[in-house]
Amino acid sequence: MDYKIKVRRFGEYGMPEGTKLAHGIEQAGVDISHRCGGNARCTTCRVKFHSEEPPMGDKEHDCLEEDGVLGQFRLSCQIRVDRDMEVEVLMLASEQGWDPGIDLEP
Repeated sequence: MDYKIKVRRFGEYGMPEGTKLAHGIEQAGVDISHRCGGNARCTTCRVKFHSEEPPMGDKEHDCLEEDGVLGQFRLSCQIRVDRDMEVEVLMLASEQGWDPGIDLEP
């Protein structure tokens, strides 16, 4: 089943259920940052939700809490598509002056 993922400033895309959100956004042509390759360490795959947020896993929670940014944004590398979503990408690689990062696993 595909879900509609609206990425503010970029468009709306269909993504299969279970897709890692950061991977799906990147596959849609958005240069979302992911410096650690999707391991919840670098916090560069930041998104802000403008729709209901999916539950947060322990790995994402612990990373955000450790960095003192819990509640400010979500890590798209730790979110699996399980519903229609509207998000805003907060760090684009092109705006940071770097390549997106290590390849993401789907």
